[in-house]
Amino acid sequence: MRGAGLAALSTALRGDDGQHDGRGGWPYPSLVQVAFDLDGTPLLLLSTLADHTKNIARDPRIGLLFDGTAGLAEPLSGPRLSVLGRVERSEEPRHRARFLARHPGAALYAGFADFSVYAVSVERAHLVAGFGRVRWLDRADLLLPGVPAALADAESAILGHMNADHADALRLYATVLAGRFADGAEPWAMTGIDPDGCDLRRSGEMARVDFDHSVENPEDARVTLAGLARQARQNATGSAPGSAPGAADDPVDSPVDSPVDSNDRDG
Repeated sequence: MRGAGLAALSTALRGDDGQHDGRGGWPYPSLVQVAFDLDGTPLLLLSTLADHTKNIARDPRIGLLFDGTAGLAEPLSGPRLSVLGRVERSEEPRHRARFLARHPGAALYAGFADFSVYAVSVERAHLVAGFGRVRWLDRADLLLPGVPAALADAESAILGHMNADHADALRLYATVLAGRFADGAEPWAMTGIDPDGCDLRRSGEMARVDFDHSVENPEDARVTLAGLARQARQNATGSAPGSAPGAADDPVDSPVDSPVDSNDRDG
């Protein structure tokens, strides 16, 4: 779910406005961009002029389908997740910031009076992981129990530092760890970090790098990102674990010396 940039949104068609010939309550599917809070809560940027937003104003219950089957020869053998919940408008600044970091093109219209960020209060989800691998998930199975305040407060600084100072590490994350193509002159950018992993973007292409343990604070993030850089460099060069890279390439000091504050490198 966290790796998706788009989702199919299903709302209940409003039927009391004279436009739908008694079809009120019918499922109405549409395509939306999606981002996530640090705990995994889905975030949407919707216009009050859109039919799905008008539907939500009457009935906040929605479904979101996340499709993980792209590129598979047999798509039905791949994963997809249907999330059920209720959506409401959010005034949380972090939600808007995380959405626009993930979808920077949305900044062109996000400030229009009819656009607002909406957060989805997840109730249940239905996971199809492939043939015969099907189960229902409760909210606690899907989302983290809360947003870690220390990591949330430091996220902007971490992103700024990584994007300004560690383009090579981000390229390795995307191409080695996430398996994206290495071609293209445009650099990768980190658009978000959460306890489960970090999100990357290059033009319209997205990549997700999952952590192997939960990251709750800036120091955890620093150590984890440094470890990922080391792992990616070893995978790329074929060097044995524990071998000593050159001083300029030491992933403890570079490319990820301090994701929170680069000023401590001065002097």
